[in-house]
Amino acid sequence: MRFFCFKMAKIKYLKLSILKLLAKLSGAQVKLMHTSLIYQQVKQSLGQYIEQGHRVFTVALSGGVDSVVLLHLMHALRVQDPALQVSAIYIHHGLSQYADDWQVFCQTLCNELNVPFQTAKVNIEQQSRTSLEAQARDARYQALDELSPHGSIILLGQHLNDQIETFLLRLKRGSGLKGLGAMQRERTLTSGRLCFRPLLAVKRSDIEAFAAQYALNHVTDDSNTDERFERNFMRQQVVPILAARFNGFEQCTARSISLLQQQHALLNEYTHIDLTQCVNSQQALNISAIAKFTPIRTANVVRAWLELFTHVLPSQKQLEQIINQAIAAKSDAQMLIELSDGQIRRHQGHLYFVVPSTQILNNTLITRSELKLADGRLLKKHSGVGVRAPTADEQVSVRFNCNSARIKPLKKPGSNTLKHWFKDAKVAPWLRANVPLIFYNDDLVQVVGYFISANHSDENGIYWECK
Repeated sequence: MRFFCFKMAKIKYLKLSILKLLAKLSGAQVKLMHTSLIYQQVKQSLGQYIEQGHRVFTVALSGGVDSVVLLHLMHALRVQDPALQVSAIYIHHGLSQYADDWQVFCQTLCNELNVPFQTAKVNIEQQSRTSLEAQARDARYQALDELSPHGSIILLGQHLNDQIETFLLRLKRGSGLKGLGAMQRERTLTSGRLCFRPLLAVKRSDIEAFAAQYALNHVTDDSNTDERFERNFMRQQVVPILAARFNGFEQCTARSISLLQQQHALLNEYTHIDLTQCVNSQQALNISAIAKFTPIRTANVVRAWLELFTHVLPSQKQLEQIINQAIAAKSDAQMLIELSDGQIRRHQGHLYFVVPSTQILNNTLITRSELKLADGRLLKKHSGVGVRAPTADEQVSVRFNCNSARIKPLKKPGSNTLKHWFKDAKVAPWLRANVPLIFYNDDLVQVVGYFISANHSDENGIYWECK
């Protein structure tokens, strides 16, 4: 029994010794990483954020060599600067039979590096006119945004070869200046969350050499060799030939992309000046203002204006149709062009981007001082200059889309239909159906936001406001 206890104690001692030895080797490896060129590049690229007080970073971890190297580099940076907080997120797309195994690998790696780890499973349903790659990317960004700690900067593992592949793919598609600028080093999500690509200037071969030097295990996506995918074909067949044939091809292409990004940024500055001069407070585009520009400048401003409302921009042919209809139409002409995210309408010499409401606004009795409408707006009653209070036998209701109802607005001549007064006030046709109308029984007493009935006005009365 004593011998058995001694043996067990010896085994336990050996295990602890091995763990200590591995810890020492790991510490020595990290110190060696600090001297590597890739580590210095990543540290320098993140320096701007760290100097601004950002201390929380989240690595988008797929298990591939790029993200694994990035995670190790961030671990090494945290060793050097313990104030940094580093976590990792694995997105399970369910598109590969090995996705569960990759998740386990990422979990194990994070445990070894003492990095907090989370995973999210996203469902990708194939949609028409949208690539599976684009859908997976959008779902990935959304999940990363939702799971990352508050204030965290999301770090992505794309590198220089990814950038070159993106450039060539967009060149093939006939992209313009913005598209040929490929991936930006920074990307801001719609939530305001910042994404950053610290390896974007590093070649794939250098990343793979780093992983080999430090014996960093990683997984290989089986779909990466499937040349049915355009990016894989570029990666396997096109870029290696160009790099072998032309000395410095990767660095020269990166320089061209950088110049394109700078030129696009400069163009954006001038575009912003034009756009500011051509839109009103409702973000409607002044047609007479853009008509004074050259055709190419007009097209540029219209495209920038559309980007205020949608990420799905019209084709060149659609853009020409929009401009021609806007400028060539008579001043009172109606215009309606359907786009994927909304409509372009013309009113009073301006173009408006309109998203049709899907909410049905019903007539409702008003029994309280506040009423929440079906579209989420709040209708509130206030005291002040408005209409008299209703009598005991008058029901108060809010109605919509009653163009034939008549009213004599205060300080306006005569009584007429609501359609007439909306036109007189230059209210856009597509807005009229959503304007709340206050009725006492069947008498229209207030058109909320526009006018009150002269026959019901009261200096010490009530009025309704909608927000």
